[in-house]
Amino acid sequence: MEGLTLKLIVGLGNPGDEYARTRHNAGFWFVEELARRHAATFRGDSRHQGELARMRVCGVELWLLKPMTFMNRSGGPVRSVATFYKVPAAEILVAYDELDFPAGVVKLRAGGGSAGHNGVSDVIAHLGDEFWRIRIGVGKPSGTGVDHVLSRPPADEERLIRDCVSAAADIVPVLLEEGSQKAMSRLHRHAVPKVSEEARAGKESNAGGGSKASKGSKASEGSKASEE
Repeated sequence: MEGLTLKLIVGLGNPGDEYARTRHNAGFWFVEELARRHAATFRGDSRHQGELARMRVCGVELWLLKPMTFMNRSGGPVRSVATFYKVPAAEILVAYDELDFPAGVVKLRAGGGSAGHNGVSDVIAHLGDEFWRIRIGVGKPSGTGVDHVLSRPPADEERLIRDCVSAAADIVPVLLEEGSQKAMSRLHRHAVPKVSEEARAGKESNAGGGSKASKGSKASEGSKASEE
């Protein structure tokens, strides 16, 4: 089976220590995990308003990108890098947090809409919708989507999300060597562990951690549409 051609992998998130452990940064966690596994180092690049790393997987050279423009302006850096390195949208993989999936679920797909995710909407506005996506479940909130994604998950839930990040990183070589169907089949069989009652209860107490950041910040602008 023929592998998929990929040249650029993007993780969506918000820059800064205050957001580093929040659900909205699951995309950053994904590209950071890839960089760790493949001995790549992120470096700031002001031309592209992001941090870039270069890695080689299965003999294929890939760029990793973390946009540093806050979530709702992610599209500009992605287009800048794609234009500079002549990467078509169909050879880009974008990873991001997904409210429609519970923590512990991760899926791969090509194309489609944004499902209300403003970071993805901005990428679509700049590139079109033909890029590949890794959608990392972070769960539906009981309150507002802004507070949920801009807060840190409780420990049990964070383990589930990071387990999904690891599972998604596992299938990148499969994607490159064996193609999307094989990669999807393997990723979508990923077991979903149960979240403990403590983790569920912790969602409420932790949701307040993001509310302060949500007041008028660019980070929250990138997640408002995620409530819908």
